[in-house]
Amino acid sequence: MVNTISRSDIVSNLYAIVAEQRSSLVDLIWEQHYFHEKRRWSAVEMIGAINLEAVNKFDKANLWNAGRAELTTKPGADRLARLADAECRRWQDGNPVLASIMQACSTWSRYWNEEESFHETTLNRLSTLLSLEPVSDETVIEFRKIFPDDDMLRTLVLLAISEITATVNYSWCASVAQDPGLKKLFKQIAADESQHMTYFISFAKALVDSKEYSPKGAFAVAHLFVREGGELYGSNRQHLEQRDSHVNWWDSIKYEMVLPDNIERKQSLIFSALRQITGIQVNSAAEVEQTWLELVGC
Repeated sequence: MVNTISRSDIVSNLYAIVAEQRSSLVDLIWEQHYFHEKRRWSAVEMIGAINLEAVNKFDKANLWNAGRAELTTKPGADRLARLADAECRRWQDGNPVLASIMQACSTWSRYWNEEESFHETTLNRLSTLLSLEPVSDETVIEFRKIFPDDDMLRTLVLLAISEITATVNYSWCASVAQDPGLKKLFKQIAADESQHMTYFISFAKALVDSKEYSPKGAFAVAHLFVREGGELYGSNRQHLEQRDSHVNWWDSIKYEMVLPDNIERKQSLIFSALRQITGIQVNSAAEVEQTWLELVGC
């Protein structure tokens, strides 16, 4: 079946194709569903293809950490559905094009939620089968806390950066995994996270293209991550904020083994995301900070 919208337009030109009435919400939702269904995989088959006897201590640590981290995604997707729907209602009269795009974002969150559930359940099931330290009910409940509400552009950029970090981490886990089945699983999850990143960038770019949002929100969040000792350094950074409201997965990784930060790779992808979202090119953490300060008028 031929789709009515090209994927390149979905990524790079979402606001324009809706504004020019080249697609309806039903068209966008079909594209979302088509691509989701095309990329689905079986958790049962993935687990069955892994030789548990061949999983070494290093890979076990990566599995266990990743499974715990994935527990935080469901509240993120639940929150996105609610926030994007509220944003849709907010713009329905003033900017109906943006309202439609935000409804598409809210709708897409169901696919994000389901795809992330495959990551969470597969990784944690493997941890159980490998007799690793159990994830307690208290931990599950703690990790399900929902992130506080924020500006929509800031929210989407934060989620894009989270997916960038996950993509790089899972790609590295795949590169060092000894068992072919486990390597395939990590590669699949990395590919999923990369696709989620693409969607977040697309929706964030649509906000900026609408002229209703200043690029400063995108740079504010990026600065929070790429600055020296920022969120990008995860649980390795010297000062971890104490929060009662929610759990950031990157703060909760336990480094029983050395997991490379891959900071340069992550920063490079963040700089690329900023360029796609705002049209502004930066090449260093210092340039991110300088651009942010200029945008806020400092």
